[in-house]
Amino acid sequence: MTPRNVQAKDDLELKDSPATSDKESEVTKLNRLLGAVMRYLSDDEQEEIDIEYLLENTEGLREWWSEYRELDRKRVEEEIKNSLTDLSLEELESIREQIRKKE
Repeated sequence: MTPRNVQAKDDLELKDSPATSDKESEVTKLNRLLGAVMRYLSDDEQEEIDIEYLLENTEGLREWWSEYRELDRKRVEEEIKNSLTDLSLEELESIREQIRKKE
């Protein structure tokens, strides 16, 4: 099986450099996460994809995924708010009914 969470030598050097900016650190982190996921996905021994395994065994991936989903939720909320003025009264009432059913 392919090892998980192995940092590349360049990643370690970038991380330890005092001149590394926050943006470079974020890019390094995302490269490590993407590399770990791609190693897992490209492993010929894997018969099925286990997302929970990836989230549990890739350091920082669960936290990144949670943050990403929250940002995406906020984007969706803003998109919905911005589109409300374009909806008819009937459409707005239909949305209100859907919300009430959830409560």
